[in-house]
Amino acid sequence: MIDLLKGKFSQYSNFYITDTESLTVAQVTNLRKHCFDKQVEMKVAKNTLIKKALESIDAEKYAGVYDSLHKVTALLFSENPKDPAVIISGFRKANNNEKPVLKAAFINGDVFVGDNQLKALTQIKTKNELIGEVIGLLQAPIQRVLGALQNKDAAKAEEATETPATEAPAATEAPAAEATPAVETPAAETPAADTPAAEEAKPE
Repeated sequence: MIDLLKGKFSQYSNFYITDTESLTVAQVTNLRKHCFDKQVEMKVAKNTLIKKALESIDAEKYAGVYDSLHKVTALLFSENPKDPAVIISGFRKANNNEKPVLKAAFINGDVFVGDNQLKALTQIKTKNELIGEVIGLLQAPIQRVLGALQNKDAAKAEEATETPATEAPAATEAPAAEATPAVETPAAETPAADTPAAEEAKPE
């Protein structure tokens, strides 16, 4: 059992220590099902064995959880740091019960002790959520710049649409050229040919 627990503690960087003492067999079975659906492993073990397994890995690293190893203990192992907290919280509401009680949680090297930490653990950010937030923060300045440029272009387009087109000045009508009076060229008088008048026939 110690070797099995050592393997789980080495495999997972997140685990919860809960008290399931007052739960019925049916309730424990139901809790296991909820854990299975969320890919959370549930192990019930003696406190002395749990402590020995932790001490054999790194006694100082896990020192903060030793005082929580009392009464009946069920361990919840998970890759996602907040899934066990969500399961416990949902199970309590569904059964109108205050069990299982959260005794402690070990999350990526940090220790949370006490049942009053449960709500905070349900709101903890997962790795993917944090990455998403960081990406969002990095993209925000770029999006603001692009948005400003788009708004500027839109404003220019709108301004161009509202500005009336400049009227081209009407073409100046050139004054009609005054007709130059035609110079009357005197018709060349053709001199009459001096044709000798036919002599009148003299009366005989």
